[in-house]
Amino acid sequence: MRARTAALRCGKRLPAAPLVRHAAATVLRYSLPVPKPCLAAARTRRALAEAPQVMTKPPKIPESVLVVIHTAALDVLIIKRADQPGFWQSVTGAKDWLDEPLGATAAREVGEETGIVVGSAAVPAEALYDWRHQIDYAIYPHYLHRYAPGVTRNTEHWFSLEVPAGIAVTLSPREHTDYVWLPYREAAERCYSPSNAEAILQLPERLAAREA
Repeated sequence: MRARTAALRCGKRLPAAPLVRHAAATVLRYSLPVPKPCLAAARTRRALAEAPQVMTKPPKIPESVLVVIHTAALDVLIIKRADQPGFWQSVTGAKDWLDEPLGATAAREVGEETGIVVGSAAVPAEALYDWRHQIDYAIYPHYLHRYAPGVTRNTEHWFSLEVPAGIAVTLSPREHTDYVWLPYREAAERCYSPSNAEAILQLPERLAAREA
């Protein structure tokens, strides 16, 4: 060390320090143990990233609509549920919030489930007909978990919607997997729910009453 200091004072240039010493310092610096709190934080972040993401949804409102979509010739559109084999039905759906107007619920559900836009040039708003009729029924046991504890019955309001023959239908794959247009009696026979079938069978009478 004294020799190196003396050489520096005399202005002599010294050779670079051996690379081995630098390499050793590097190894020592990066091989130091990670503090335990850092390890714990890393494990926590990894566990959170790997944990399944659970989305909580508010309970469904036990008030809904059913919309019988039909043509002028009384061909009726029915759609097949994705979560239950063989379950054919009309468009149905619950209110999004308590004060949502029933007509708005019906138009929204039609758009979400079939892609048909109520209020468009092809399907004007007046094509949606509120029958001013409602039923009360027991909720299927396998759907009870969607509602608040203790809720076992639902109130359903019936509508119909006349659309042009051949209108495009775009399903939401998460909810429905297939659709078919059938004469109204055949559509009623295909429906899983007896009340849905009854609504379809009432279609000619309801439309006649509207025109009277």
